[in-house]
Amino acid sequence: MIKAVVFDFDGLILDTESVWFECYQEVLRGYKMELALEQFAPSIGTHGTEFLDYIDLTLKQPGISVEIDKAVGLLHQQKMENLEARAGVKEYLEEAQQLGLNIGLATSSNRAWIERFLTRLGLVDYFQVIRTSDDVTRVKPDPELYTQVVTAMGIAPAEALAFEDSLNGLTAAKAAGLRCTIVPNPVTSFLPFEHHDLRLVSMTDMTLSEILDRMNESTPKG
Repeated sequence: MIKAVVFDFDGLILDTESVWFECYQEVLRGYKMELALEQFAPSIGTHGTEFLDYIDLTLKQPGISVEIDKAVGLLHQQKMENLEARAGVKEYLEEAQQLGLNIGLATSSNRAWIERFLTRLGLVDYFQVIRTSDDVTRVKPDPELYTQVVTAMGIAPAEALAFEDSLNGLTAAKAAGLRCTIVPNPVTSFLPFEHHDLRLVSMTDMTLSEILDRMNESTPKG
């Protein structure tokens, strides 16, 4: 029986991933570098230096990625000011609250980043448990974020349903023992998702209750 829902943040609640990709494309064009989605995609849903190393290597200028990353950050900040939550997010949170479910958030971003936007969107009070990169040694695809969330809730991993948009997020949720519904955004929709429990184009495709019914029906009888 599902007792909790746990949401990712970047790309799932707020489609920051598409904005990041657009910003990197825009800035890199100034350096005569074209960025393809398949080069950017592996960095989605995690933190690491591989993508920045790729920029340095491609431009043959060690360390140039620091300058580029700073310019991208400023541009991203401008574009994020009026970004709204993805369709269906608030409805899922309201429904989860009405159903008496525990509601958690597991994100590879830092707490200051997510609280800024959750507060602006009026969503921060829905979450009883929030775990960010500030709380763990390793971010997604490592399962530590999800493990911490379900432990704080006092439930078994199999009693929680994760909502993710990225391959790294799906990997983390499943490794922690949660069920996982994926709702890719335009940037992550082509990724080779496997072993998810359900895939939606949008959170408006099904109500949360409909998803929970499906998950509970598939729960192994012990």
